[in-house]
Amino acid sequence: MQFERKTRSLARDVLRMGALVENSFRLAHQALFSRNLEAAREIPLLDKQIDRFYRQIELDCSTLMTLESPVAQDLRQLSAYMQLVRDLERIGDYAKDLGEIAIKLFPYPPHSCLPEIEAMAHHAQAMLASSLVALADLDAAAGKAIKQQDDAVDTAYETVYQTLAFQRDIKGVIEPILLMVLVIRHLERMADHATNIGQRVAYIVTGTRS
Repeated sequence: MQFERKTRSLARDVLRMGALVENSFRLAHQALFSRNLEAAREIPLLDKQIDRFYRQIELDCSTLMTLESPVAQDLRQLSAYMQLVRDLERIGDYAKDLGEIAIKLFPYPPHSCLPEIEAMAHHAQAMLASSLVALADLDAAAGKAIKQQDDAVDTAYETVYQTLAFQRDIKGVIEPILLMVLVIRHLERMADHATNIGQRVAYIVTGTRS
């Protein structure tokens, strides 16, 4: 009974961490596409909270695995949580990086690729949200389905990258082009981590890795 209570508390902490990461991603979106510098400045504060959750959850998982000797699904759940919070922490790091990039991009006029990049960001955020819903519901099918959504982000990345890499009419500094290449790379990686979360949910439920 005590073990079950601890694992339920742990699950709630993972979801709280996920909510912070979602919020950090949302603020990064506002900073980049609404040119909201105040949103960019809020992200480092959230990132500190995310990192605290990350360290505490890893410690709690290690303690439970060492002291309680869990078996079967309980062990899968704890090991998956330890991997899953790393994915969440990385998404949070990328969100913080996007906020910093937004500040650097602020002096430059908006690039013509921004609408495509914003659509890519929306898609990656939707993937993160879906992965967290799958986690809350322990829905293996929903977790696995997120992998299929990743193709749209990968396609968008390739399309925008080609546009940026072969732009011919650059005048003056190329910093904004380089920064936007970083943006789409970060978004592509954030989507990959959201996919990982979905796969880890499926592993918790089914015990198999796809």
